[in-house]
Amino acid sequence: MTKYIKLTVISIITSVLLFACTDDLDQTPIDPDSFTQLDVFKTPVEAKGALAKLYSALAVTGQQGPAGMPDIIGTDEGFSQYSRMLFNLQELTTDNAVIGWGDPGLPDLHAMNWTSSNSFVEGMYYRLAQEVSFSNSFITNAEALASDPEVQSYIAEARFLRAYAYYNLMDLFANVPLVTSIQTELPLQSNREEIFNFIESELQAIESDLKASKSNEYGRVDETAAQALLSRLYLNAEVFIGQDRFTDCITYSNKVINSAYSINTSDGNGNGSAYDELFLADNNSNGAQNEFIFVLNFDGVNSQTWGGATFLIHAAVGGSMNPTDFGINGGWGGLRTTKALVSKFEASSTNGDGEPIAWADKRAMFYVDGQNYEINTLANTFTDGYAVTKFKNVDIHGVAGSDPNGDHPDTDVPVIRLAEIFLNYAEAVKQGGAGGSEGEAVALINQLRNRAYGNNNGNITSSDLTLAFILDERSRELYWEGLRRTDLIRFNQFTTSTYVWPFKGGVSDGVSVSDFRNLYPIPANVISVNPNLVQNTGY
Repeated sequence: MTKYIKLTVISIITSVLLFACTDDLDQTPIDPDSFTQLDVFKTPVEAKGALAKLYSALAVTGQQGPAGMPDIIGTDEGFSQYSRMLFNLQELTTDNAVIGWGDPGLPDLHAMNWTSSNSFVEGMYYRLAQEVSFSNSFITNAEALASDPEVQSYIAEARFLRAYAYYNLMDLFANVPLVTSIQTELPLQSNREEIFNFIESELQAIESDLKASKSNEYGRVDETAAQALLSRLYLNAEVFIGQDRFTDCITYSNKVINSAYSINTSDGNGNGSAYDELFLADNNSNGAQNEFIFVLNFDGVNSQTWGGATFLIHAAVGGSMNPTDFGINGGWGGLRTTKALVSKFEASSTNGDGEPIAWADKRAMFYVDGQNYEINTLANTFTDGYAVTKFKNVDIHGVAGSDPNGDHPDTDVPVIRLAEIFLNYAEAVKQGGAGGSEGEAVALINQLRNRAYGNNNGNITSSDLTLAFILDERSRELYWEGLRRTDLIRFNQFTTSTYVWPFKGGVSDGVSVSDFRNLYPIPANVISVNPNLVQNTGY
């Protein structure tokens, strides 16, 4: 369970219920070499194999490579991979990304006019529900071995993964059922405050049961992951439960900042910045791993999916871009970005129209040759909007990943990294949280900017540290990493006219939309099956 995750528990969710009952896991495995629920928890060694399924459920989508034998029936297997859905709902709905494909429901995301029947919203709901279901089953069955200290840490990891799934459900859908054990009856609906309190109490309870900071196997969580997720939870508490928890955000951010994790400063390819190493095929070993607090592991041969890094890299390559530069066999010509993101970076040169084409900030990883700065149309026009070159399937030496066909990358996808926590700390300080200092906030941000520029030319002072600056800095540091929608909602900019971007609301210059769009609808199929659930307002 280091670079890729071996699957040893076979499970299929065929229901549109929020959470599967025990029968979903108690069945004859599709793979005859796999364990069943009846014997997988006989020893700690076998329990570890079952734990691997909880991690892999966020990375891959079934039991047979990128397609076939899916974990979830009734939804496109490649489309519904977790981090691909996270990108669609958190980035594609914002200023950070646009896509030219016309798959039903996909154009509606950037236009912000999705419905409760949107297949991408539905796919995310099912994927998170599956993670909770798998976790509940693991926790219940592993209790038989809980006297073993190692199994205790496995249970704590499962509780973290369940809390992480619930964080996403609360953020995206708000009022979902809170189910923490195997059950067969239709669950009742909970509210955001109940789910918030559950996540908080779970993460605090397991903090001491998880492995010490950076002492677990790569790809598995430790105590720092719980602290980092609490930092994120408290930063957004005003949105989630209407309470100022910025002091708590500072407390837990400090724990992470003082942990064994460190910002990657290893410029392995010698291009003047250590930022791009975070998104290369060897980011599990090139120094980037020291910054990854929670990461999804991918291997081009052993953990293949049409989501994950496969989607992030292939979909972003098109036009005159050379796929071999990205370690792949071809581009899908889909994802680009808007000028709203591009303009946030300090330009070092412009073209004859005054449009930026090179940047002093090396986090600005854009491809401009043959690409238009302005977006005239979204449909099937890859050259409208700058392309993004952030994720690649090559290592620091430019060598492509392990898949000889060039389909599936080795690039791991970070879910929580230390840089985010630096920015959480700075924002909480500016919001008036106690226990932090503005001087420390400036110093932390300058660590990130020094890496971005390759020198101190981009460093800031206390007078530069405003909330508006921090929001823009989050965009510069974390774009395409699944956080942008949540950030814009926290600053009241996601749906309002305070901030618009190209084609926001389906209008070329951008327009505000109704504030009920701050939440996604509970999928219509789920509502139709479970009469205990009430749809979110506006849908």
